Amino acid sequence: MRFLEAEGLSKTYIRRCKPKDGGISRLWKRDTQVINALQDASFSVNEGELVGLIGPNGAGKSTTVKLLTGILTPTGGTCRVDGRVPWLERREHVRHLGAVFGQRTQLWWDVPIHDSFLLLRDVYSLDKAAWQRRLDELVDALDLEEFLHTPLRQLSLGQRMRAELCGSLLHQPRLLFLDEPTIGLDAVSKLKLRAFLKEENRQRGTTILLTTHDMEDMLALCQRVMVLGRGKLLYDGQLDALLRRYDTVHTLRCTFDGQADLSRLPEAIRQERDGEAHALTFAPAEIPTGEVLSHVLACGTIREMTLKEQNIDHLIARMYEEMQL
Repeated sequence: MRFLEAEGLSKTYIRRCKPKDGGISRLWKRDTQVINALQDASFSVNEGELVGLIGPNGAGKSTTVKLLTGILTPTGGTCRVDGRVPWLERREHVRHLGAVFGQRTQLWWDVPIHDSFLLLRDVYSLDKAAWQRRLDELVDALDLEEFLHTPLRQLSLGQRMRAELCGSLLHQPRLLFLDEPTIGLDAVSKLKLRAFLKEENRQRGTTILLTTHDMEDMLALCQRVMVLGRGKLLYDGQLDALLRRYDTVHTLRCTFDGQADLSRLPEAIRQERDGEAHALTFAPAEIPTGEVLSHVLACGTIREMTLKEQNIDHLIARMYEEMQL
């Protein structure tokens, strides 16, 4: 079911600049610059999908999210979310969405987070019993019990992010926007938060739109991604298909028992010594991985062997470079 549909969505800003000629005219004259933050973007999201939105800084991600939440009105095009036009029906629209932005807070800074949750109950006019059941569920899932009565300002960044996520989900929104949700979290906290989001999406069918520069978040959570660059939607499809397009070099790291004769390896396999191990680099498009393994196994007795694909951040950097972003 199409939950979100955008057609030709565009947003243009007019930036006023100082005149280049200087002089006294600068006091009343201003040059203008047209900035196309988003240009003719068309896409749809099915109910219950978990979609990633990626791109370099200034690509148009924040503008897209602000349009979908109703914060901004587009210059051109239109969009419907669950049958509503966000900027025309904003009061009703926001009752059905949640948002967690890494650098902004919706909770009150100087009061215990439990008090913030009580205030949100009244803001959304939630039934007390249903609110309490949902709060208990989220407190348990996000491990908030220990600091439930601590002011937000006294919490660590990771604790604040979990509290923000709880606040965003108390009213059981159908659509959740996440902007850098794991920023500043340690490895254990990231894993827990990713697991929680996947379970929330699976159990409740919450539609989630995730924007982040952390590609490990994307790999863990999203099958589909949309790539924005210079205000244009450049790619919309499966994440693994996108990565395969740029994952052109693999490295096979081998340690042999005793002597190994690597002199007969094909030229397509480049060799380097890494201590006791041999690092063998190859392009799967030139020589299939299975063929590489056959050649290596013929060189000697393998003690240990690992196949390493390229670093995900390097792949994304290469993609941005090729797309001239």
